[in-house]
Amino acid sequence: MIATGQGVEEDSYFVPDADIGGRIDAPLRDVPQSIQVIPQQVIEDQQATGLEEVLENAAGVTFLGNNDGRIFEAAIRGFEGARIARDGFGGFPGFNADSSSPEIANLERVEILKGPSTLFGQAEPGGIINLVTKKPLAEPYYNLQFQLGNRNFISPSIDLSGPLTGDGRLLYRFNALYRTEESFRNFEDSFDRFFIAPTLAWQIGDHTNLTFNLEYTEDADPVNFGTVAFGEGIADIPPERVTNNPDDSQEFTNLNIGYTLEHSFSENWQLRNRFRYASDDNPSGILALPFSLDESTGELTRLYAIEPVKSDEYSLFTNVRGKFNTGSLKHNLFFGVDLSRADTDESAGALFEPDSPIDIFDSEPDYFAVPQPDREDLSPIDDFNRTTDRLGIYLQDRIDLLDNLILAAGVRYDLVDLDLTDNLTGEETNQNDDAVTPNVGIVYQPIEPISLYANYSQSFVPNTEDTDVDGQPLEPETGEGFDVGIKAEIVKNRLSATLGYFNITKQNVAVNDPNNPVGSVSIATGEQQSEGFDFDLSGQIMPGWNITASYAFIDAEVTEDTDPELLGSKLTGIPENSASLWTTYELQKGSLQGLGFGAGFNFVGERQGGLPNSFTADSYFLTNAALFYTRDNWQVRLNFDNLFDVDFIESVNTSRTRFIYPGDPFTVRASLSVEF
Repeated sequence: MIATGQGVEEDSYFVPDADIGGRIDAPLRDVPQSIQVIPQQVIEDQQATGLEEVLENAAGVTFLGNNDGRIFEAAIRGFEGARIARDGFGGFPGFNADSSSPEIANLERVEILKGPSTLFGQAEPGGIINLVTKKPLAEPYYNLQFQLGNRNFISPSIDLSGPLTGDGRLLYRFNALYRTEESFRNFEDSFDRFFIAPTLAWQIGDHTNLTFNLEYTEDADPVNFGTVAFGEGIADIPPERVTNNPDDSQEFTNLNIGYTLEHSFSENWQLRNRFRYASDDNPSGILALPFSLDESTGELTRLYAIEPVKSDEYSLFTNVRGKFNTGSLKHNLFFGVDLSRADTDESAGALFEPDSPIDIFDSEPDYFAVPQPDREDLSPIDDFNRTTDRLGIYLQDRIDLLDNLILAAGVRYDLVDLDLTDNLTGEETNQNDDAVTPNVGIVYQPIEPISLYANYSQSFVPNTEDTDVDGQPLEPETGEGFDVGIKAEIVKNRLSATLGYFNITKQNVAVNDPNNPVGSVSIATGEQQSEGFDFDLSGQIMPGWNITASYAFIDAEVTEDTDPELLGSKLTGIPENSASLWTTYELQKGSLQGLGFGAGFNFVGERQGGLPNSFTADSYFLTNAALFYTRDNWQVRLNFDNLFDVDFIESVNTSRTRFIYPGDPFTVRASLSVEF
């Protein structure tokens, strides 16, 4: 029988294995690749509310902002555009149904697969972020929680699960949340989110399970264009000051619905079939878009613009896993087929004259000197319909050559067909790209707690979102990566660590054309390379004392380009050095049993902005703390983030007038929860 609910999640920082969307079925120590898992307990202990907060615990992962609230962007091992999959689905580059910020209230854990992988096609060579959603539980479980904090943060939520029938063959799980919070920046509106996620699991027979799941998110948020660069750094203005209009706002609706069918033919052979429909709708209002800054006067030119996007995606994958022997060799074979279709409608318009300037150094800028125009006054810039069909076929075999020697090898074939219609010109473009990408890795375990691994993989990403100044699609991006390292179980079944060295190269990289800052025109920069190492440690040092820690050194730069000014530029937003630590201790006995404390820090080094590099964001060091108390089925938590109220820039990207986001000041969150 295939287990669907496995009891209430354990309060552990130690995770010995990962599923990676149903594509890896092995202990982490047997996988010849660096994989880091952030479990639900870490998320709860830190009272994280956004994925960017969770990823602060991951070595070599950099948050790059949310693209003016539209796309959650992250880099792994130096390469931006990290694919963020949900249970192995979606997360393709650009505007799509997985673009908006994922809700973490429905997550069991976050898995980071580092480096290229044939198991996931069409992904950046830095790696994959896989979000594992909560599953129905076999035993009744009810959790009610209420959170509040400064800046009028309020968030009630529920998490319910258990059997619906006496024989336990029909299980359910139901998550729902409402969250509202005011920004520390001078916006007129608050951030508001409504989220609901019902799941139903049916054990059809002793060997067959069918699970239906749905997630629906509705957001109403102010638009955050960040701050601006000035000279070789960031403009010396209060982080609260807004560069667009304070009343700019946007709405999103996101829907994910699908099923998972699992069947065991025998103890050694299983089939898994999954389907998902996902949609994302961002109708977009008319916004004051920062465009260019005259540094001699401090005048920031802004254009009134709109960019509505709507995306629908259909995904299906089927895989078969089998275990068998050929002589003394033990095989773990994995074969699968991925199919998907994404339909995206994207348009943009702007009012070029008159523009709407403000003085960034004025403590009370006149945001509305030029009134907001009507929609019909905007000149069209883009209007595209894009249909992207993807097919992936992959085969991988993990072979136990000896009791302590494992060989893993695989190959993947990807085919991408793009139909692009320019509604402004009536021009239709068809693009077909395909690629074969291999991988091979080996694991050697000289003693039981130690695994030495090495891996080589290739990657392929079609430029389905990017066109040049003539409207033609760019050539696909390709990459290859080497990964060698050591995995150690420091304390058996309690504490583990991974240290990995990587060298990754990517060719034909698409970035915004600096000569066309408005619209969707791109250029290919040639070759980028990232080299370095990362380290992560997680688990339990002793009963009651948990820890998760990470460090990464990343040297990522442009190594080849037709523009000589780009050569040697550091990849935007990527720090050379970054580190994090989070540890908690809970008293195990005595009159204060259940009382616990937490402390940690996040360090991010200097980051370069723009290609070629034209400005620098300073490094920052944030201190975090927590106090919690558990008694019977009640728990109270108090978390303090950025304890010393440090002013810092959280992320930068290619633009000098957008995508430069000030980080949150001192934040306090309290929660009261009951579980029964």
